Amino acid sequence: MQVYKELAEIIRREQVAEDIYRLTVKAPDIAAASKPGQFVMVRTGEGLDPLLRRPFSVHQVAEGGMVQILFKVIGKGTQALANMEVGRKLDVLGPIGRGFTIADDSQHFLVGGGIGIAPLFFLARRILKKSEAFSIRVLLGARTKDEIAALADDFKGMGLVVDTITEDGSLGKQGLVTDLMADLQQEKPVMIYGCGPYPMLRAVAKTCRENSWGCQVSLETMMACGLAACLGCAVLRADMKGYVHACKDGPVFDADDVAWL
Repeated sequence: MQVYKELAEIIRREQVAEDIYRLTVKAPDIAAASKPGQFVMVRTGEGLDPLLRRPFSVHQVAEGGMVQILFKVIGKGTQALANMEVGRKLDVLGPIGRGFTIADDSQHFLVGGGIGIAPLFFLARRILKKSEAFSIRVLLGARTKDEIAALADDFKGMGLVVDTITEDGSLGKQGLVTDLMADLQQEKPVMIYGCGPYPMLRAVAKTCRENSWGCQVSLETMMACGLAACLGCAVLRADMKGYVHACKDGPVFDADDVAWL
């Protein structure tokens, strides 16, 4: 798989919520090669602080070589990105990793928690090229409505059915995103595509095993290099006989291949 290094110009910066931003950059080679579920490594500063690149899922690609990333400000690197102006050039590596495999002749359920929603927008677009909108359902969860309201509208704008749930009940039902899975209907084989915090994905995988549903998960892990050299993103295999690396072997895995401890 070819990984490209581009100086990508920031074309647009959006503040989606109080601490969530979306950047659109021009990176033609990365845009052309990207698949849903893959990620990019971005240098967020020009000096040694921050020293390491930051990983971000490919949120969307568009005509003209555009790539979008969606991120939450949680530290110095993401704060630096949030402060960057249109016209600034970013040093970007990508696309990296293994993405989602779109199942044939299935009902597609996209399950996202918090900022884990990021890669599912790109995935939904790709599924729509192969399937009708009625075969796709989006389940989104977060702590409050501020984190997902605008993103839910983006999915609805694609003609998709979107169910929302928040921990404080400010949007949709009150509870966790896995609570929404109890109402899923099975008219065809089911494929679940999940991305979010580890505890959420563990619960998603458990529900899928109990219902004999297919399940792919995009694991959120610490990634320092993106090349499987630092060993920071090691994931224990289901057979307990070794590790795989989220940056190289993932970040998308079949849920049955992961040891959910």
